[in-house]
Amino acid sequence: MKEKKLKKTRFSKVSAFDVVLLVVLGLLALITLYPFYQVLILSVSNTVSYAKHPLYVLPYEFDTLGYRTIFNDPTFFTSLGVTLFVTIVGTALNMLLSVAGAYALSRKTLIGRNLILSLILFTMLFNGGVIPTYLVVKDLGLVNNIWVMVLPSAISTYYLIIMKNYFVSLPSSLLEAAKLDGANEVTILWRIIIPISMPFIATFFLFYAVERWNEWYQAYLYINKTEIQPLQIYLRNVLINMSSNLSSIAKQMMQSHTQKVSSQAIQMATIVVTTVPILCVYPFVQKHFVKGVMIGGIKE
Repeated sequence: MKEKKLKKTRFSKVSAFDVVLLVVLGLLALITLYPFYQVLILSVSNTVSYAKHPLYVLPYEFDTLGYRTIFNDPTFFTSLGVTLFVTIVGTALNMLLSVAGAYALSRKTLIGRNLILSLILFTMLFNGGVIPTYLVVKDLGLVNNIWVMVLPSAISTYYLIIMKNYFVSLPSSLLEAAKLDGANEVTILWRIIIPISMPFIATFFLFYAVERWNEWYQAYLYINKTEIQPLQIYLRNVLINMSSNLSSIAKQMMQSHTQKVSSQAIQMATIVVTTVPILCVYPFVQKHFVKGVMIGGIKE
């Protein structure tokens, strides 16, 4: 009897507004997810099945020629290697500079701290523009250099300020106790601050990793060599106009198969291949998002 009463009270607490809200949010989720589902279905389709069923809901014919065409293109693996390098090295450099810089700025004993903070905040409001930046990058010898996708964006001012605010919010007694034990600033940062801040740091690690994986603007401005273009530029070239190399590979694939390789299937397969790897990282860091950002929002 008690269990039935508990169920009734719980059900009675669910108002009509909650039901409507859940239905609306569910519909919005379906509307958001359907384009991704459509891309996935079209990536395993062929020209004949797509002509018969323009609006895909279920896979009518399963065909992986689009994926095989991409994987037979050596340019794809070259671009993938460049993106992996930029993501791994760039993210490591981002985290090193951001964490070290934020901790240093959080220390009130830092000489010229207010001036440095003012100069950093100034860069959030004003910048030199595209042409002066291009001239600086050119003078540094970074044009057509893979490091142009790593060094100019080595640190995010916005993330740096959030990290600084978080380190300021840590109890000062913890740092004072470590200093009494003879620890210097580097030891405190490495053995105390970083271990207790791992959820917070993991959040910004993912933010930086996603930005580095999706890097294309720097490459679009400063890189003309195909051998050092990242995966996102490869995706852009496929979506806008399939390269001659990819078109020749598609013709070779058609010679060994009776069905024609759909250009749309190749484009959708490229989107899937360039999106799935970074999506696989999300489940491991997702639980830290809300906690890390909310903690970082604490102001001094």
